[in-house]
Amino acid sequence: MLELKKTVVTQGTFHIQLPDLAFDPGVTAIMGPSGAGKSTVLAAIGGFIALRQRSLFWEGVDISQYPPSKRPMAVLFQDNNLFPHLSLFRNVALAVSSKTRLPAPQAELVEQALSRVGLAGMGERRPSDVSGGQQSRAALARVLLQDKPIVLLDEPFSALGPAMKQDMLDLLADLTAERGATVIMVTHDPNDAKRIAHKISVVDRGTATPPMPTETALATGGPLAGYLSG
Repeated sequence: MLELKKTVVTQGTFHIQLPDLAFDPGVTAIMGPSGAGKSTVLAAIGGFIALRQRSLFWEGVDISQYPPSKRPMAVLFQDNNLFPHLSLFRNVALAVSSKTRLPAPQAELVEQALSRVGLAGMGERRPSDVSGGQQSRAALARVLLQDKPIVLLDEPFSALGPAMKQDMLDLLADLTAERGATVIMVTHDPNDAKRIAHKISVVDRGTATPPMPTETALATGGPLAGYLSG
């Protein structure tokens, strides 16, 4: 379990007071109004914004001061972070090595990851040679190949059309469920949460709620009622 103990997240003059938050295996969506600080909370969990000591724990171990690279987390942002000059194979391979030539076992892992997300035989193409949905699949393959127990997602599929977005959400849910991963996903779209999230944490007015069942958060009169009606 990932636990965020009562703390304050600060970015410049922006502050969010956080209560005790616990994220268990499965998908938890972070929702709330634009500018409320959803991405800020995710960045703090990922180590891109400093937290005070003894405020973030994974399986009981304090990881508050670990740099992003040392945390048991993989991160997928909205722009996918693919390098345009590298092939899809090389982009995905960065999850295991920065070397140009990989040993055969590692190369096989990369090919398996590409195949698992529906990109078999497309490894030599560059991002500009494939569709936006295929770029998202490559980025997801890289995240999965890192084989981290926690996956952080900051609206990675928001630029996709509805059908492709649903496909990617379903693929994400299936692949992370196979690994028993803890997934924390920032989204503006309640349909994303309805589709794959079992819990929602609402960020608004300088604080966040502990994760609650999705149907509770989205119910009429629930904590997201005003935001959804607006």
